[in-house]
Amino acid sequence: MPVIIDEVIISVEVDNRVSGGTAAPSTLDIGDRQALVAECVEQVLEILEQKAER
Repeated sequence: MPVIIDEVIISVEVDNRVSGGTAAPSTLDIGDRQALVAECVEQVLEILEQKAER
């Protein structure tokens, strides 16, 4: 019997602190970050729409 997952919720907390000294400092300004996030959201929504069409 197949298992069907209707919804997945992913929660992430992001802050500007460097934890453990392994993270590289961010060189993106606020506008670049917003553009990057918008592009990621757009791509994820497109992938979800493609999967829904199947």
